[in-house]
Parts: sequence; C-alpha cells; structure tokens
Amino acid sequence: MSDYEFKNGYPTPKTVQQSYDDADLTRAIEAYKFFYPTVSGAAMIRGNEPVGLVPNRVFGTLACSPDQLMFTGNSDTPYGPMDLDLSVGPLVIELQPGPLIVCSIDVNQRWVADMGLPGPDAGKGGKHLLVGPDYKGEIPASGYYVHRASSNLQIVGARSLPVNGDVAGAKERLKTIKVYPLNPTPDWTEPKWIDVTGKAQDTTPLEWEDNFQFWEVLAQTINAEPLYEGYRNDYGKLAALGIEKGKQFKPDSRMKRILEEAAKVGNAQMRVQSFGDRRPDRIVWEDRKWEWASLTFEDGDFNTQGRLDNDAREKWFYQAIGASPAMFRRDPQAGSLYWLGLRDRTGEYLDGSKSYRLTVPLPVPGKLFWSVTVYETDTRSQIRNKSKKWALRSLFELRDLSGDSVDLYFGPQAPRGKETSWVETTPGKGWFVYFRIYGPEQAAFDKSWKPGDFEEVR
Repeated sequence: MSDYEFKNGYPTPKTVQQSYDDADLTRAIEAYKFFYPTVSGAAMIRGNEPVGLVPNRVFGTLACSPDQLMFTGNSDTPYGPMDLDLSVGPLVIELQPGPLIVCSIDVNQRWVADMGLPGPDAGKGGKHLLVGPDYKGEIPASGYYVHRASSNLQIVGARSLPVNGDVAGAKERLKTIKVYPLNPTPDWTEPKWIDVTGKAQDTTPLEWEDNFQFWEVLAQTINAEPLYEGYRNDYGKLAALGIEKGKQFKPDSRMKRILEEAAKVGNAQMRVQSFGDRRPDRIVWEDRKWEWASLTFEDGDFNTQGRLDNDAREKWFYQAIGASPAMFRRDPQAGSLYWLGLRDRTGEYLDGSKSYRLTVPLPVPGKLFWSVTVYETDTRSQIRNKSKKWALRSLFELRDLSGDSVDLYFGPQAPRGKETSWVETTPGKGWFVYFRIYGPEQAAFDKSWKPGDFEEVR
C-alpha cells in the first residue's frame, strides 16, 4: 500500500494497474493452494491411464515401488487402484470378508467412504453404494452402506493386508472386490484386473505444479465435473482469474504471467508448510523431533472446531494423497497411524550425504505390522537408489526381530553387517520418512512408547 499513489482521493493509472496485479496474484496464490488437491487428484487419474487402467472397466493390482511416482505411497501392502465414473449411475462396491482397507475419494480428494476394516462393515464384507452428485433416482432403504460423492470421478484405493507376508495372496484378495451398477445396463461389462507392478508410472502433478500447466489442468477438471456447492466461494476466486465452468480458459499475457508466478509462489509456500511447519500441535513427543503426519479432525476433509483447517489441509496434500476419518483418529480403533520424521535429534534436516541410526524399542505397539519408509523431498515419493530398497518393514526386512530394541540405519553406505536394516540415501538430496503402524495399540497414542530420534553416526 505504501507504493500506491492517489490524487484527490483517486488512484493514479499506475496505482490502478499495480493494485489489480497485486490483487490477482494474491487471489491466484490462495486459489492455487486450495485447489492443489484437485489438480493432484486429476494427476492420479491421468497417471493411471498409460498403464492401462480405465474407469469402470480395468482395475489394477500393484506392489508399489519407486517405479511409481506417488506421494508418500508405500510397499507395506499391495494396492488395488480403481477409477470409477458415477456419471453412469450409482455403483456398488461389494467386499468379501477379509483384511481389506478401502477408501474412496473424489477428484477434489474430498473423502467419500471408508470400507473394509476401517469402514462400517469392519472387514466383515458388505455392499457399499457410491452415489454421484447428479443422481435423482431412488436409493434402496436397506442392504447397502450408502455414500454420496461430490464428483462423478472417484479414486478408489484398495489395500490388502499381506497376512504373514503373503503378498501374492494379498493381491489375489484384491480381485475378489466386485463393482457393478445399482441399476443394470446392457453396456456394462465386468471390470478386468491387471497387474501393473513394476510399470513406470507418474500419478503426481510434479510436471505441472510450478508452472502455467497447473491452471490448464485445473480448468479442464472444473469443466468436466459438476460444481460442488461447498466450494462456491472458491469458484468465485477462480472466475476472477478466468477459470469458470462452461467457459473457455483463455488468459491474456498479463494474467498468464500472474498465474505462472502464483504457481511458483504457491508451491514454495506449500513446501515450507510441509517441511518447515511451526504449529505446536504437530509435535508428537516434547523430547523428540517426530511430527504427526496428520492432525486430528472431525471428518476426512479437515473440518475442525467449526472451520476448515487450511494450513493442515495444504500440508497434507503437498506430501500425501487421500484422507479419511480413519486416518485422523488417534485411538486403538483406527486402521493405521503415521508419524513424520524429517529432522535429526539436533533439529537439522535429514541429509542424504550423512549416515544416521534410528533406535526403535520393541515390541512396537501394533496389532498388525509397522514400517519406516524413506521418501525424497523433491518428489515426495519413495526413494530411488541403487540398492533397490526404500523401506524397513516388520513383515519383510525386519521379520525376525528379537530383544528390547532394533537399530535401523540410513545413509549412502551400509554399516558393516547391517545391510538388512539399512536404507541407502543419496548425497545432495534431502529425505524424510513416514513411520507407520497398522492396527495401532494404546501405547502408540498415550506416549508410553516412543521411538528414538535420528542420530548422526560417523
């Protein structure tokens, strides 16, 4: 404001131009951060297409590795990516009894349903009905768990727990999931399952997240889906920037320059929120550097205390995909728990050129299993290294543990004799971890159990 000039109370031509540029940039940065989950959701659907997945027709099984760029994905359990399109009408997802964890989100990454172990069927099987925003027909009064979506495109992520380390059996269990329309149509065919393990794939918006293409993808997504009433105010911000449903997105050179700048600034701000968070409630234990990867919320959409927690929402979706109430609960009934580790005991960021030891007390308080997965800060995806190992998992690398604790190692070279409990890092690159517990027990929440901090070793 100190640079603005007024004459007789009226803005000068220079001030008019500067004011509009400033206002549009501010609006664009806020819109960038709010709609980042939407562009990331579109990236997931687009990234599934090159490996052969087709909404409603072809689903996949996947033992996730660094071949697949995926925000904080992991190889603890096989995935079953299923893209659905509810424009054909309500679809039924039928689950058999068993250890399945299934979550449906829409293209905006708004939570739609938990199914399987964390859902209302509690792993006992059942029929879940997904209903699109434009459907006006009747809904059965019984026989289904009904879930209403705010977009037609649905990203359904199924996970199958590898009981006793049986990955092949877990993959086969994914194929028992049935999907079919509530109201049969003659052109519906039973979906096929294909194994996409090992196929190179990018389901992230990394290619677009800091340039003008971000806005092009967002405009295309807005035009393809029904508007969600809850985003009414935010659609207004987009309209002021030239993105409006039913209209062609054709910004002039001035607006394009502003949008390009907003993508760079917005992305930088989200990176700071993600890796330089200062909120006191992020800390898990006062004498440790571990942070909650997700805070606690009333639902899967970051609503708390009568408001939307934008800071937490932006931090989460910059480094992760999907959200649900089951992921946010801090109690033994939750399906899983996530802690974020990105600093050593001195408070310094983890450095790929240094070597570290992490001491984990045993037993870890989880009824199912636990893991520590390493991610690159630039891709927020599983680390790529020559040793082809990116996680230490209780079902696999750490299967035969005994004693009161285990030491895990991270660095460019493995300590002698510790190769099985070591993950290779890359000099010149930052990295972070998610410590996951599946089937967490009370000690994981009441602070009676806690891991050590990363300690540099020479």
